[in-house]
Amino acid sequence: MSNQEYVKEITNIEENFAQWYTDIVLKAELADYTETKGFIAIKPYGYAIWENIRNYTDEKFKKSGVKNVYFPVLIPESLLNKEKDHVKGFAPEVAWVTQGGEEELEEKLCVRPTSETMFSTLYAKWLKSWRDLPLVYNQWCSVLRWEKETRPFLRSREFLWQEGHTIHETAKEAEERTMQMLEIYADVIENLLAIPVLRGIKTESEKFAGAEATYTVETLMHDGRALQAGTSHYFGQNFTKPFHITFQNREGKEEYAYQTSWGISTRLIGAVIMAHGDNRGLKLPPRVAPIQAVIVPVAMHKEGVKEKAQEIYNQLQENFRMEIDVRDNVSPGYKFNDWEMKGVPVRIEIGPRDIQEGKCIMVRRDNQEKIEVPLANLKEKLAEVLETIHQSMFQECEKRVAQKTTIATNMQEFEKNLNENQGYIKAMWCGDAACEEKIKNATGAKSRCIPFKEEHISDTCVCCGKPAKHMVVWGRQY
Repeated sequence: MSNQEYVKEITNIEENFAQWYTDIVLKAELADYTETKGFIAIKPYGYAIWENIRNYTDEKFKKSGVKNVYFPVLIPESLLNKEKDHVKGFAPEVAWVTQGGEEELEEKLCVRPTSETMFSTLYAKWLKSWRDLPLVYNQWCSVLRWEKETRPFLRSREFLWQEGHTIHETAKEAEERTMQMLEIYADVIENLLAIPVLRGIKTESEKFAGAEATYTVETLMHDGRALQAGTSHYFGQNFTKPFHITFQNREGKEEYAYQTSWGISTRLIGAVIMAHGDNRGLKLPPRVAPIQAVIVPVAMHKEGVKEKAQEIYNQLQENFRMEIDVRDNVSPGYKFNDWEMKGVPVRIEIGPRDIQEGKCIMVRRDNQEKIEVPLANLKEKLAEVLETIHQSMFQECEKRVAQKTTIATNMQEFEKNLNENQGYIKAMWCGDAACEEKIKNATGAKSRCIPFKEEHISDTCVCCGKPAKHMVVWGRQY
């Protein structure tokens, strides 16, 4: 047999998860490495997943009153320095431009790591009265952060994201917007990507630099590591005061506005890979999959097979994202493996006998189930199966979260649970950042969040034994 008869194998998911992940990224043709160290090229199939995420999210944004804008990629150093906590948080990751053409710049410009400062300076310029509020703006763009260790989609030096920045008349309105955007993220991750989320607030040491409060949607991957999937920040007046973002209030007095920011990124592609993939490759939830079903004609050389497959494709493509595989240089077995590697939710097989009997074989990517479907009912059945696959994939993730969530009341239990069944650990915390640091240094686990729904596990901190203030979910992270 020729080398083309088989799709190249991938590393076993249980033996080397990190290598398995890299294999999927490359062999499912999502992205590739470039000559610029730490920077990836997103290939058409990977970018199509991002487009589906972006389009779904953008529609939700617009329905909630968000307007899209685009701001400069370069930010003057003096602007970045205006909010001290913010610049301290980002300084180690900033890339600087010091020369334009052959001339040295009078002031260094940083390549956008995030745009709070740029939005703030323009909001200060544009805002006059309470009648101008709220300003609810978002930009879809790329940002640059000089990460020491990179991994495609999870930690690239340049990545695609959206960053929303809003200013409001009252603290209440800003806080409501912060929570509204978190719920939109939860919707995107659960209803588009079929990944359950844990909602909560970050601890003081884990919140965004310059925020009053950071809210998060956390997800758990196949190997039991946590992935921060999206964050929404309430800034209060931490940026509006140094940037002098003021307005004339309803009483005619000058007042500082209240601010928020929120973002998700191409990291969500990494989440989809790691939450759903298996030893056959990528496994895509139907709602986000660039190709929802692929038709693979079998025995294409037989009369009428290719034509019938094309006819079915033409019928289905109006309602579904479809592909037809009429390659004549590889076997049907190779094609089956290839589309499984790419995670296409449904494969439709049709051959001469199927055509005679007026049916086809539908194969589910998520569980390999084969379903015989009359051609007359194919459209309805495909819609039903795609919906079933989404629900099934979500439930599979839910089951994993339940299996990989444990409780610890002391450090011995904490370490044992983490090493034997890596995942979320629920444990009480005294509120002292020193205990957070001790836990991280001892186990590699960070506080993921204080869940909105806290449970009472014990009266004492898991680390120091002092009276507990909160129940925290902990875990090792990506």
